[in-house]
Amino acid sequence: MSNILIIGNVLKDVYLRLDERLNNFEIDESGTPWLDLGFDGSSHQFFRRISIYGGAAVALEVLNRFDYSARIAGAKLGFAGGEIVSNGQLADDYRYMLCHGNKISYIVPNERAETKWVMPDEAVDWIFVDRSAGVTENLVKELKNFLVMSRSTRVAFYAPKDLTETDRKLLDLAEMVFTDGDLEVKDKTSVCYISDQEISLNGHKQLWRVERTDLMTHLTTHSIIAATVFGALAKGLSVKDALLYAKINAENSSLSGTVPLSKIKSMADTQKTEETDIRLVAATMMTAGKGILAADESGGNIHQKFTGMMIPDDEQHRRDYRNVLLSTPELERYVNAVILFDETTRQKSDDGRDFVSYLTAHGIVPGVKVDEGLADFPDSDEKYTKGLDSLKNRLPEYYRQGLRFCKWRAAFEIDLGKPSDMAVLKNCQILAEYAKACQDNNLVPIVEPEVQYDGNYTLQQSIDITSKVLDTLFDELAKAGVKLDATILKVNMVLAGKKISDSVYPRRSG
Repeated sequence: MSNILIIGNVLKDVYLRLDERLNNFEIDESGTPWLDLGFDGSSHQFFRRISIYGGAAVALEVLNRFDYSARIAGAKLGFAGGEIVSNGQLADDYRYMLCHGNKISYIVPNERAETKWVMPDEAVDWIFVDRSAGVTENLVKELKNFLVMSRSTRVAFYAPKDLTETDRKLLDLAEMVFTDGDLEVKDKTSVCYISDQEISLNGHKQLWRVERTDLMTHLTTHSIIAATVFGALAKGLSVKDALLYAKINAENSSLSGTVPLSKIKSMADTQKTEETDIRLVAATMMTAGKGILAADESGGNIHQKFTGMMIPDDEQHRRDYRNVLLSTPELERYVNAVILFDETTRQKSDDGRDFVSYLTAHGIVPGVKVDEGLADFPDSDEKYTKGLDSLKNRLPEYYRQGLRFCKWRAAFEIDLGKPSDMAVLKNCQILAEYAKACQDNNLVPIVEPEVQYDGNYTLQQSIDITSKVLDTLFDELAKAGVKLDATILKVNMVLAGKKISDSVYPRRSG
């Protein structure tokens, strides 16, 4: 069992859930609630208070749940019976969280307390410098002296976004670094980057997302991620598994505590099974003798269709139209899967079931179009496909709805100087990022690089551009780590443009 010494400050986080019934809140145009805290002797009511240990205590809990012998230098905190226990420990700093609904506001100290070095009285395998540490020149000096005496001890450091010169000195001692920002480090150092949506390390990425009502701070959640990745790697797990463990711990921890290692393992095994299943989903979607029905017409296309048939373009008529398609008798004999429009995923069939459940019950795989249409590149009239900004937030919800694949279209126009190398590369990078995000959320991606037919170009031009697009796309899919056996390619027909002159391709008469 590895001995881990945590260097950092013990925080006390005090959560006060304010009572909206007894306090006068105002909501501004952006939906943010405001409370006038006049210092006039008036009182404000709260109906729940929770106090928990934070800062270095978060790493202490995570690492002890990973069966390490972990302790905080100089702190009178321990871990027993599945929770943090104190022997008269006073916090180095306090933070106060004022909570209203799902909104939160922080009251924090102006400066963090300095972190003092305490010489350990037993062998140390790892020193984990937590993000809560107030790093000083003396702390770095004492740590250097200890490493001279204990040459087998290794250092991990949660580095702040804005490094001081003192932080940089500590960074030089670390073999493993965690950060919320961008860092340049020596070659031998591994850096784990943590954002509010993604964890990345050594070319591996893991998306994560938290939807909570208990309002755990994002700082605490990031600390859980760092300690989990560190603990998993120190146990010899792969980077991929370490990031998956961190995702699970971050998404399932609460103010009551982090997730035990045994439960994380069980949940990870379940997710790995689901990852295997996306290959089976992709194979099912491509069963020979059947097709994939595209029922994902965008708002503009369906509006044009309805207008031509004098049908009102409202939600009810769009539902009725989709219901006619999807309730076709014995549809499952001819269709493996159906691509739905986002609106349709939330509508119900005539029998009262939502369309996603209806299709699943008939053995048809339901999926959804997730791109948000085309937009111009900056300073260019060439197009890219919108939607990446919100995609990572939408995918987990689609999976929970029962959808099992997504579709994304990139369009390429053949014209004088088009598509440019820039447009081809950028669109293929977007397609690859979309595909990886889908697979990270156990959804099969349909990638659709479409060379548009509505143009004035020859068959050879179509061959050349289609080949260039596909070569670039597969390069980018490989770089992103996309599993090709769990990906479906929807490619354009290789044809001359429909506006090509008859002198080049004579049209048949009659």
